Amino acid sequence: MRIVEVKPYDEQWVSNFEEESHKLHEIFGSEIIEIHHIGSTSVIGLLAKPIIDIMPVVRDINRIDEFHKAMVAIGYDPKEENGIPERRYFQKGGDNRTHHVHIYEWGNSEIERHLAFRDYLRAHPDVAQNYGDLKEKLSQRFPYDIESYIKGKEQLALEIDRKAIAWYS
Repeated sequence: MRIVEVKPYDEQWVSNFEEESHKLHEIFGSEIIEIHHIGSTSVIGLLAKPIIDIMPVVRDINRIDEFHKAMVAIGYDPKEENGIPERRYFQKGGDNRTHHVHIYEWGNSEIERHLAFRDYLRAHPDVAQNYGDLKEKLSQRFPYDIESYIKGKEQLALEIDRKAIAWYS
């Protein structure tokens, strides 16, 4: 059973991202245009579930399925689009998840949305603090219920998303 655990920011998350992104570059090679650290672990000082979210941007999303065996070999579970069209998603670590990889093709609007959210939180520490506080409260309230945790932060995340996109543009 997965435990919803929110922890204080850990400087190790940056090196975890860099180490894993090196592995992804080795697998995908020239298919990767750029790769970004996204999600809460990419925001200094933000309380977060200790799962590194990585967003490779690729030339052709349809080629990504060719790399499933290589991703499985380094511990990833392929999840196809996993509910988001034109994305390829991989999870590592099973119930003790350590990494999420969200792959988008160059030009997909989700890329800008993820970067806007991250950069908005980086530029607005008060908003990041409120978001982190909410996540911590929800993790304590729903330690074994990821669905309720996600639903509980959804409204604030959507509000931050809207402000971030306007700010980013």
